[in-house]
Amino acid sequence: MVTPPRKRFGQHFLVDSGVIDAIVRAVDPQRDDAIVEIGPGRGALTEPLRESGARLTVIEIDRDLAAHWRLVAGIELVQADVLKVDIGQIAAQAGRALRVVGNLPYNISTPVLFHLLPAATQIIDQHLMLQKEVVERIAAAPGGRDYGRLSVMLQWRYETEWLFDVPAAAFEPPPRVTSAVLRMAPKAAPPQVDSALLSEIVTVAFSQRRKLLRHTLGRWLDRERATMAFDVQRRAEEVAVDEYVTLAQRVGQQRAG
Repeated sequence: MVTPPRKRFGQHFLVDSGVIDAIVRAVDPQRDDAIVEIGPGRGALTEPLRESGARLTVIEIDRDLAAHWRLVAGIELVQADVLKVDIGQIAAQAGRALRVVGNLPYNISTPVLFHLLPAATQIIDQHLMLQKEVVERIAAAPGGRDYGRLSVMLQWRYETEWLFDVPAAAFEPPPRVTSAVLRMAPKAAPPQVDSALLSEIVTVAFSQRRKLLRHTLGRWLDRERATMAFDVQRRAEEVAVDEYVTLAQRVGQQRAG
């Protein structure tokens, strides 16, 4: 199948057979798996996933590519923007937890990661191709310039493993950046917290990351009438994930009580 890449969809088709084999080996698809592939494109990963015998659902927004996958046996097509697809519903229809695979368009990779977050209880693992810069942000430790909202929200919910980098030459057309493959496995027992509240707190904290938290989060805590001890004489990137989680838990308790 040969279709021209469409810039508006941020399409960069994976063509390097060595990289394709490495990703498939990392996923290690099994016959009993229910796999969702985000953006199958020309099928570099789709074909070996299908050949494994796994139950395979592909999500494709490009109507020309979708027309092809609609005719391929052994594949269930969802022709839609992935950001509008209910991943939890796919898991319910499959009757089992999902494995997610995807070469994510760079222009929507972060929104897709947050879109998948509420479905984490219905996902076994995610093997995603991302811009290396995004992987660096996900894996960042407190104190670094890459540490931010994405780091906190995903480290709270997932165990992550940076598998390997992928050069631009592995794609057609080649992007202007290096990519990386990331394995994400939802934690079996993450700290229990209102995820929307945690996201709200972290968003406020990093809204002006160069300022001390007393100028951003401190004012927010005053409005919440939160009296718990929390050092606001720091910048957002100096606060560890577990501290943000604890703060969200305490604010939630105050709201409830």
